Amino acid sequence: MAKPTFEQRIEQLKEQLKKAGYAYYVLDAPIMEDAIYDQLYRELQELEKQHPELITPDSPTQRVGDRPAANFTSVEHFIPLYSLENAFNLEEFQQWENRWQKLVNTEEDISYVCELKIDGSALALTYEQGILVRGATRGDGTTGEEITQNVRTIHSIPLKLNWENPPARVEVRGEAFLPLEEFERLNQEREKKGEASFANPRNAVAGTLRQLDPRQVSQRRLSFFAYTLQIPNSPDTQWESLNLLEEIGFLVNPHRHLAPSRDDVNLYYQNWETQRKTLPYLTDGVVVKLNNLNLQQKLGFTQKFPRWAIALKYAAEEAPTIVKAITVNVGRTGAVTPMALMEPVQLAGTVVQRATLHNEDRIKELDIRVGDTVIIRKAGEIIPEVVRVLTDLRPAETKPYQMPQECPECGSILLRTAQEAVIRCVNSSCRSILKGSLIHWASRDALDIEGLGEKIVELLLKEKLVQSIADLYHLKIEQIASLERMGKKSATNLIKAIESSKQQPWHRVLFGLGIRYVGSVNAKLLVGSFPTSEKLAQARAEDLEQIQGIGTQIAHSVAQWFRVEANINLLKRLSEAGLTLEQDIKKTVTEGALSGKIFVITGTLPTLSREQAKALIEERGGKVTESVTSKTDYLVAGEKAGSKLEKAQKLAISIISEAELLDLYRLREGNSGANQS
Repeated sequence: MAKPTFEQRIEQLKEQLKKAGYAYYVLDAPIMEDAIYDQLYRELQELEKQHPELITPDSPTQRVGDRPAANFTSVEHFIPLYSLENAFNLEEFQQWENRWQKLVNTEEDISYVCELKIDGSALALTYEQGILVRGATRGDGTTGEEITQNVRTIHSIPLKLNWENPPARVEVRGEAFLPLEEFERLNQEREKKGEASFANPRNAVAGTLRQLDPRQVSQRRLSFFAYTLQIPNSPDTQWESLNLLEEIGFLVNPHRHLAPSRDDVNLYYQNWETQRKTLPYLTDGVVVKLNNLNLQQKLGFTQKFPRWAIALKYAAEEAPTIVKAITVNVGRTGAVTPMALMEPVQLAGTVVQRATLHNEDRIKELDIRVGDTVIIRKAGEIIPEVVRVLTDLRPAETKPYQMPQECPECGSILLRTAQEAVIRCVNSSCRSILKGSLIHWASRDALDIEGLGEKIVELLLKEKLVQSIADLYHLKIEQIASLERMGKKSATNLIKAIESSKQQPWHRVLFGLGIRYVGSVNAKLLVGSFPTSEKLAQARAEDLEQIQGIGTQIAHSVAQWFRVEANINLLKRLSEAGLTLEQDIKKTVTEGALSGKIFVITGTLPTLSREQAKALIEERGGKVTESVTSKTDYLVAGEKAGSKLEKAQKLAISIISEAELLDLYRLREGNSGANQS
């Protein structure tokens, strides 16, 4: 059988990946293992890199743009996006029905389509010849912001319609939303980074869609339900439109319902008032539309709303309670979050006694005080928050709440930058952030202390064996062996790993200190210009900003960290324990031995992970890239090397094994930069 051409293979891969993506993201019925999908995806990437002229907008590789947008432009909607009139009970729904029935005379059977009202952000999608060409926010209904790059990252939005002969232009409307599981994951990640949590999924979606960098949008894993299809010669009913949307590749809410009467609408609405709490996303009501599209057209619109649809909303569950105290919680990143402690109250099926107040600005906005009667709700039905204060019920003796100026755990001065609403403790030895600091210190890219995981850290803190990172280097085998589920052998191995970490270079120590915004790459840049801890401690923020790759935010964070006496004491203790707080000048010379050499790593290496192999190369000044090009000097190939190996052979690039890489590494280590070939 003849080997397919590049063009044929690219089309085959695109079709396979499109089917697999539709099955996974829309049907929720995977037809392909993730590893196989990834392998085919990488093959398509490689082929498109070799033949960029064959890249098309509907290719799965084009979901995430390479570059952030400079800004968003305002665009006019081809068809306006109207908001919906709200009804908050069944009586108001009946009044709406009576109004529209007075406007038209019809002897046709009247039916309604009920769709769950998703709590997200409306999007307008435009397809030309079946290809997605524009995605825009609702805006004011007439104009919105063009966010096509971000829309393309949502996997439940097809880049190409599953339609053999699509109309010249297709308009689709729907709701972008964040599944609750993703909302929780996103907030946990933001907490780890010291960023403020999103109050609810709706806010998270709105903030995500307005990110200028589509790669950030992709990481947040939004989804999308389509609910309106606008084409020439459209179907006769809304129900048929929803089915057609599903056929051409969209995710349509599976809980839609065709209701033959008002009583059936009422039953659907009542059933979902409780059932909605079991859904993996938020819904705050039911959208009811006349099923007959011809009747919809006759009824038309008011200045604000369509006359043929209404949102039958559920009442948000809120409850009043009294604030007994306001306290603050110091998180692992040092973020100080105010909390209201309240009289216990039943809310959304649980007893609530604490509610987040988010930050100092929110406290000032609410003017919340101890003794106030407040209304609370679960933000996104997950996080209890204070909605408003009933000031008419405020006791006379109350006083405005002031955020503390010192950390309640360690006494250090709390700091707030102009760019943030969050107040922070920046003392790395603070007990509240010590656990996170220890785990970060032991991580692979920092000091790489094998065996020092979260459970061991918790035991060390519980037994008060560690009060600071520096205390790790004074632990004894007997102390660790006495811990729960730890024996002498495990204790001995851990002590050896801690002792070995003293050999890690200064840039890893700097990264391990957990200074905000300082990643492993930035740590190397800082050490390159300030090779000792003393010099870095003396540097001003303005000096640090002069380093290529170090921005204002990083510079101020580093300078601030070195102004805290407890942090300077920590460095002193680490130095006394034998850790390296300066760059080895001899090592710096040898690290440039592979300078200018470009490596690509492919396949599975016998003993090294790709990250370890990359680290070896970069320690000697080499550069590791993802793609094989004519500029590549070496391809490090392991088992199942694949297409990169074939391309390297065609380009006559040096192909080396892991053993040869290690030989090259050791050979270069013994030579000076002047002797490089």
